[in-house]
Amino acid sequence: MRVAEIFHSIQGEGKLVGVPSVFVRASGCNLRCKWCDTPYASWEPEGDEQTVDEIVDAIRLYNCRHVVLTGGEPMIMSEITELSYRLHASDFHVTIETAGTVFRPVSMHLASISPKLSNSTPHKIENGKFAQLHEKSRLNFDAIQKLIGAAPEFQLKFVVCTEADLGEIKTALSRIRGWQEPDVLLMPEGVTAESLEERATWLTEVCRRTGFRYCPRLHIELFGNKRGT
Repeated sequence: MRVAEIFHSIQGEGKLVGVPSVFVRASGCNLRCKWCDTPYASWEPEGDEQTVDEIVDAIRLYNCRHVVLTGGEPMIMSEITELSYRLHASDFHVTIETAGTVFRPVSMHLASISPKLSNSTPHKIENGKFAQLHEKSRLNFDAIQKLIGAAPEFQLKFVVCTEADLGEIKTALSRIRGWQEPDVLLMPEGVTAESLEERATWLTEVCRRTGFRYCPRLHIELFGNKRGT
């Protein structure tokens, strides 16, 4: 499994925000989001191949129970099944962060699913050469439903650029079964504290109106847009 980085920080997003966690960032992605904040794991993948044993040994060095398997897109990695089961069997709490485009059998406590809206499509990057494939691949409701069924807890985390995205979110939710309002997280797009604060002003009001949960990006607020945080 190609790994961009393994690091110990706090969870900055979602239902477990603030929880100390070890992050394993898989390097490689089947999407090309225009606002991707980890291009070294998607647009230009970096990192070395590591065995499941090597990854588990690296995680154990931190003496931390919560592990987050993220990316890039961890669900495209063939080793994700063995890794998730090994971690679960070793009494780690496992979160898998995924765009929900691919399903593999996995063992996890929290499925953190981030369905990609049209605001992610890279129409103007590299003359739009990735736009068609991204647009075709960014939503897979069958995979999303299987991920929801595979975990005792899940969250649907949407990256929001403008209030107009809300209609698209509601359309997507109409095709997903089993969620309640607190399972739906609206997260402002941005990689600076200033841009997040600007969107938070109106996004918190949207959450108050809809019952959806506001999702901060605490790691950006605390550390800035830096690797290993």
